Amino acid sequence: MVHMDMIEGPRVSGAVKKGSKSTASANKKFYIDFSAPANDSVFDGDAYLQFMKERIKVEGKAGNLGDAITVSKEGDGKLVVESKIPLSKRYLKYLTKKFLRKNSMRDWLRVVATKKDTFTLRYFNVNTQTEEDAE
Repeated sequence: MVHMDMIEGPRVSGAVKKGSKSTASANKKFYIDFSAPANDSVFDGDAYLQFMKERIKVEGKAGNLGDAITVSKEGDGKLVVESKIPLSKRYLKYLTKKFLRKNSMRDWLRVVATKKDTFTLRYFNVNTQTEEDAE
């Protein structure tokens, strides 16, 4: 006897099974604010935009964005990622950290979630000693 649970249809990449919970949802906009390091001429926004376009994976292939995902710059300090398919915010954070490490900026910059759909690149708070503390 064959149960209906054992029969599977064709697998569609990015599809969510009925009854399962998904943290990634379709038709989302994510913002990555890099204005602070960009204003200090430490961060190259155009290189970051190109990196994200090349590295975001769709259906297992990097750079295969098509109509599903659009990556664009908004102003001088914001990157906007619009997705019509499920895409996690955590994946964008992972790629941002990878870009920072590749460009040797991971020691000075960190990625902080400021809103539900926004990341911000901030400098690490380095406590500098004053003359009183040194004595």
